Amino acid sequence: MRSDVRHFRCEIEDGIATVSLDRPERKNPLTFDSYAELRDWFRDLSYADDVTAVVFASNGGNFSSGGDVHDIIGPLTKMSMKELLAFTRMTGDLVKAMVNCGKPIIAAIDGICVGAGAIIAMASDLRIATPEAKCAFLFTRVGLAGCDMGACAILPRIIGQGRAAELLYTGRSMSAEEGAAWGFYNRVVAADDLDQAARELAERIGRGPNFGHMMTKTMLAQEWSMSIEQAIEAEAQAQAICMQTADFERAYRAFVAKETPVFEGD
Repeated sequence: MRSDVRHFRCEIEDGIATVSLDRPERKNPLTFDSYAELRDWFRDLSYADDVTAVVFASNGGNFSSGGDVHDIIGPLTKMSMKELLAFTRMTGDLVKAMVNCGKPIIAAIDGICVGAGAIIAMASDLRIATPEAKCAFLFTRVGLAGCDMGACAILPRIIGQGRAAELLYTGRSMSAEEGAAWGFYNRVVAADDLDQAARELAERIGRGPNFGHMMTKTMLAQEWSMSIEQAIEAEAQAQAICMQTADFERAYRAFVAKETPVFEGD
């Protein structure tokens, strides 16, 4: 998987890709270029066997301030409807790429995490925050609807319909304490421990059966629109496929030998 990106930071080490936005002096806003490059990078990730998990990190004490006021919001006010739809579809494609990349994504959230930054956190599989994390879906505060980039579909499934509705209607910040109590954050850790906690979680997941993780992520996304009966059948098929992997046999042999299995993702 390539790490030579231009519009965000990316490091790949021992199968863990760590990405972050790279304008800390502006609290890491997104631009047209970073949106598009992140979308393309996550699309390519679905074909990358050398990455087992992703950490979407904070930078300089903040996660992201969302779409850049000068580089994005200003130009949007002068665009035609056709141009605006192309933009909103492109931003939605970033979420689709994250959901469909086949790799677990851990968001490590410190400080400001608002607008499209909050969407990136929401679209991740797991979220670790610091007590200073302030997450807001503030689209209504700039005169728009709360239904941006899948927020009305995904956020209620994480924190519940009523809580999601409050955040999306008011645009207020969700504190780290609220986020942990509501299930948005899997864990809250001190700022000094954030990077290590996210890395350790990514490494723990990465040591697991990566083909199986891909199947889990696929089912988590696809079963939203399935009935219980359809979901059970889909999982039966998914598990039968996983039972044909070498990792399944490795686990059996390790159990018999009273050893810890070493998975290879095949």
